[in-house]
Amino acid sequence: MTTKPLLIELFTEELPPKALRRLGEAFAQSIVGDLTKVNLITAGTAFQSFATPRRLAVCVENVLAQAPEQDFAEKLMPVKVGLDANGAATPALLKKLASKGLEHLSVADLQIESDGKQDYLVAKGKAAGVQLVQHLQSVVDKAIENLPIPKVMRYQLADGKTTVKFVRPAHGLVALYGSDVIPVTALGLDSSKTTHGHRFMGKVSFDLDNASSYATQLAQEGMVIASYDERLQTIRDALNRKAEELNLTIGNEPAVEDLLEEVTSLVEHPTIYVGQFEEKFLAVPQECLILTMRLNQKYFPLFDKSTGKLSHRFLIVSNMQVQDPHNIIEGNERVVRPRLADAEFFFNTDRKQTLASRVDQLGTIVYHNKLGTQLARVERVRALARYIAEKLGANSEQADRAAFLAKADLTSNMVGEFPELQGIIGAYYAKGDGEHSSVAQAIADQYLVRFDKPVSEDNLTSVALFIAERIETLVGIWGIGLLPTGERDPYALRRAALGIISAFDALQQAQVFNRADKLKLIDLLKFAQSLFSKENIEINQATATEVQDFIFERLRHQLQTNNDRFVVDAVLALNPDLDEVAARVNAVSHFSTLPEASSLAAANKRIGNLLKKVEGDVGTVDNTKLTDAAEIALAKVIDEVAPVAQTHFAQAEFTQALQSVAKTRDAVDTFFNDVMVMAEDPAVRQNRLALLNKLHATMNLVADLSKLAQ
Repeated sequence: MTTKPLLIELFTEELPPKALRRLGEAFAQSIVGDLTKVNLITAGTAFQSFATPRRLAVCVENVLAQAPEQDFAEKLMPVKVGLDANGAATPALLKKLASKGLEHLSVADLQIESDGKQDYLVAKGKAAGVQLVQHLQSVVDKAIENLPIPKVMRYQLADGKTTVKFVRPAHGLVALYGSDVIPVTALGLDSSKTTHGHRFMGKVSFDLDNASSYATQLAQEGMVIASYDERLQTIRDALNRKAEELNLTIGNEPAVEDLLEEVTSLVEHPTIYVGQFEEKFLAVPQECLILTMRLNQKYFPLFDKSTGKLSHRFLIVSNMQVQDPHNIIEGNERVVRPRLADAEFFFNTDRKQTLASRVDQLGTIVYHNKLGTQLARVERVRALARYIAEKLGANSEQADRAAFLAKADLTSNMVGEFPELQGIIGAYYAKGDGEHSSVAQAIADQYLVRFDKPVSEDNLTSVALFIAERIETLVGIWGIGLLPTGERDPYALRRAALGIISAFDALQQAQVFNRADKLKLIDLLKFAQSLFSKENIEINQATATEVQDFIFERLRHQLQTNNDRFVVDAVLALNPDLDEVAARVNAVSHFSTLPEASSLAAANKRIGNLLKKVEGDVGTVDNTKLTDAAEIALAKVIDEVAPVAQTHFAQAEFTQALQSVAKTRDAVDTFFNDVMVMAEDPAVRQNRLALLNKLHATMNLVADLSKLAQ
């Protein structure tokens, strides 16, 4: 069968830039998906998606004019309803056949099949394939209807009467099959072969030769790079070339990629120009200048290659290519200058007041109506930071000072203008006020999503504040009942939990914890809960335990990505110290590969079930009541293994502890083969249960091994 390429293009006014890539991909995938469903193309057929600020399009290769014949089987109705006593078609059957377009079939053409309960009449045969000309209208309608439009607008068509709803007013529709136009309508438009070029360069409109020439003609005649990905790569390459010419760099942080995506959605024919501003503005914290250039002006700041410091030059991605770009460059420089001047003014004005003097103003800012002001919150975070610092062996006075100043920049002019700079500006102001470097760094680090820095004595203050801020948030918000639900998490409690996990992991890697008097999550949560109680703030009394479970659930999902879920469940069943979880998981993973593992896991589960039936304390083992050889042997093995396992466990040598436990396997197997635990003599039964309880405690030092039994 012969095939041709199919092109569908919807030409509009400027589309929302942050949604453009998603709109283009959804438009193309919907059309390709629907053509595949009706067999006009085969699965995997090549297609290309296009998206520019003023168009969505897709070109699909090898599209059939008519799909091949398809086998069909249509279940009609029960035989007793469709046939009368003489076996002739009832009026109900005739009506059903007509509604299905099968009126040409007779009773003899139908088959009888049973569903196990009753017999049904079934029509089977070959159906003509779908014709592209007839089906394309529904394909286009569905593609437009299902677009992930962020916000719909209403507009009137040229007749002044008809109102249409779409993301932006549409002004052109192309539907080309090879070089032929397929009649389709959408948003009040009739399809044609006419497309539109760049708003200011190239041809305003022109006819396409055929579907395959779309991208080439748009580039040559319309001065438009239609492919989103090609346009993005063109901009990336041009930016890097221009930066290299200046011996500078645009940087490689995520914000650069985000800006690349945005400018790709703003231009159809990108051209790069170099702008600059007065070097005096470099006295302002560079984050302020970078933010205003990227966020407000969509410029790419340029940095020194070796130091990473901001230069006074920036790159402009223009939608115009001209021989003399002087006016474009000068215009952009004129626009950015007031922005930088504002940043300079805010910075200089803020510096007239110390950061510490701003803290009292936090008393006028409500954090939450049930949890008090930001100032009240600061006091809770201070107490937590001191507690954490003491447990970590850090400087508690510096931790207290960092927590005291942490939110002070919320009252500054700079944060008022650039909320994204919270913490960053506070750190600058703290340095300017002569605060200790660790205090300033902690203020900057408090808003990290994850604490992924190596921990040392120099940044323990940062860790203390980082954890304290998140613990206070979790306990407070959870305690007043504002739990995350489904996809809703307005107070970012999941992110806070993951942040705490990352901080404990970083501390563990740095071997900061002292096992004798360490920072334990549950103790920290209970201490935080007590702070709210002291302020007479009513929170759920089970908050500490529930928040610990919430954090461990986040950790469970994280660990199960790379570990066996039974191993993870075994470790987390004991609610271990957060910093020990990773090491315990590694140890249990190793243990699970040992030949003794399955037998001991099953025995552990059996012991647990037996102990659940015991009422009250099982007591201690009385060796004089051990009479059976198997129980005497088991008692001896436990006495030998338990101290060794305990010693390894106390030193956080979890793998060695479990290797010791593995040595009990033969004695345990023999015990359960030869000994009746639930003996008739109550004293013997109780003693054997006490022996198993001692074994159970030794086996489950590192993890609940019963979770490994499958």
